[in-house]
Amino acid sequence: MEYITRTLDNLVHQTAFMNLTWGNYLMIVVALVFMYLAVAKEFEPLLLVPISFGMLLVNIYPDIMAAPTETANGGLLYYFFMLDEWAILPSLIFMGVGAMTDFGPLIASPSSFLMGAAAQFGIFSAYFGAIALGFNGKAAAAISIIGGADGPTSIFLCSKLGQTELLGPIAVAAYSYMSLVPIIQPPIMKLFTSDKDKRIRMSQLRPVSKLEKILFPIVVTIVVCMILPTTAPLVGMLMLGNLFRECGVVRQLTETASNAMMYIVVILLGTAQKLS
Repeated sequence: MEYITRTLDNLVHQTAFMNLTWGNYLMIVVALVFMYLAVAKEFEPLLLVPISFGMLLVNIYPDIMAAPTETANGGLLYYFFMLDEWAILPSLIFMGVGAMTDFGPLIASPSSFLMGAAAQFGIFSAYFGAIALGFNGKAAAAISIIGGADGPTSIFLCSKLGQTELLGPIAVAAYSYMSLVPIIQPPIMKLFTSDKDKRIRMSQLRPVSKLEKILFPIVVTIVVCMILPTTAPLVGMLMLGNLFRECGVVRQLTETASNAMMYIVVILLGTAQKLS
């Protein structure tokens, strides 16, 4: 009888109920809310389903993110997480994004790139906000890229600045922010636009030749990477993916980069968040 009692006692103490903190339970609730938004409301389910399930796993069983030691292997999600830390997944995402992006409108109207400057206001606001909350300069810089609503860049910069302890929260914040755009954007658009603005018809842009579309990723890579060589991993992969799309001779690579590879990367990226 004593053996049975001791065995049952050991079993009880091995359950998650006996080992989790209030912080873990809070994050489990957050994960379930994200799961509800993804499944019931269909808010960016491709991002929120793996992110929420990864949050669920890592807070129920934190050792699933454990680093390897001399006596034990690392947890499953630790190896997924290292692909983030080594900036492999962000670079692959940029390749997929490039393979899905038509830069024709930008080539036809180069001045439209100024529209992207609006993201810089979000970046600087997030930067000074993080400084005000007590983060150091590098940590604030890593956090601030979330203001540009760019998940892969946030992860890449976080790794480059050596802020790996913030990589998980930054990735979740960035992708959650992007996923919740359908909730955040409509009231802001209504606030800052009138009925007259909404009735504006965009003028037809000039046709863009295939040669222009092929030269665009090559020229951008040379110019941007020559000026800022450190951008080569992301800009290079973005432009390589776009070259796959526009050259027309590697359809299989285009389809792989924009579909299967992107989905695999999203699964790995979403589930590999170090949260507790």
